[in-house]
Amino acid sequence: MIEAFLESLRFEKRSSTHTVTSYKTDLEQFRKYLLFQYEIDKPETAQPPMLRSWIVSLKDEGLKPVSINRKIASLRSFYGFLRRRKQIPLDPSKILSALKAQKKLPAFVEEKSMESLFDAIGFSDDFEGLRDQTIMELLYGSGIRLSELLSLKTSDLDLPGRTIRVTGKRAKERIVPIPVTLVQLLLKYIAQRSPEEDTKILILTDSGKPAYPVFIQRTVKKYLSAVTTLSQKSPHVLRHTYATHLLNRGADLNAIKELLGHVNLAATQIYTHNSIEKLKKSHQQAHPKA
Repeated sequence: MIEAFLESLRFEKRSSTHTVTSYKTDLEQFRKYLLFQYEIDKPETAQPPMLRSWIVSLKDEGLKPVSINRKIASLRSFYGFLRRRKQIPLDPSKILSALKAQKKLPAFVEEKSMESLFDAIGFSDDFEGLRDQTIMELLYGSGIRLSELLSLKTSDLDLPGRTIRVTGKRAKERIVPIPVTLVQLLLKYIAQRSPEEDTKILILTDSGKPAYPVFIQRTVKKYLSAVTTLSQKSPHVLRHTYATHLLNRGADLNAIKELLGHVNLAATQIYTHNSIEKLKKSHQQAHPKA
């Protein structure tokens, strides 16, 4: 039933590979726990106290609340699937409640550091240099996710209209505007690609194959390491940076929500905390009684 559930995520809900892998990992961990603790091999036969027992064991192991909450979400989705398929009479995950987790402010790169990245650090004019610059400017200039960047095709570009068509979570499409400088860069990058290369996928490796997650992550870390001391130097940091800089320069929160492809405003509101922290610092530096 776990495999049937994962198949439904892939083909019915069209979840990302990362999401499916996360659910698979969580459910396999739970299945092994049931086998070891209760000698039960089928999670669909588990009783509510068994689910609670697993969550308690995760807490005892020192797992962070945010990680435990993800596993609770995996259980809820799995048992919800079984309930809809009438494989179980009752949903045992109903007894589980999410743990309180301390919200972390999204890490982002300062504007001056981003300016330094594109102005002071030289990207070469060959294919590799243009490709690396395209990766960095696309992530920062459009705020797209890593998975969205990897799936971006040349046919998704509307360079005269200065927009790209992005396929987000659950195959939901959105149109995102891009800067003029990025349009010019994309034209140069595409011109550098060999005619025999696969022209469907936009971002290619040195060998002309479609880029993969670790390739993009290494590229981003390489260039961010030159301009920031942040511990996180991932593609998602550039997404946070994009949203934070928009908000700091007066962009409407609802507009940022649409640009990021968030389903609801609550997911976008976390970026307001970065702006508030910036205001606090300004107040402390300038006010006599701060």
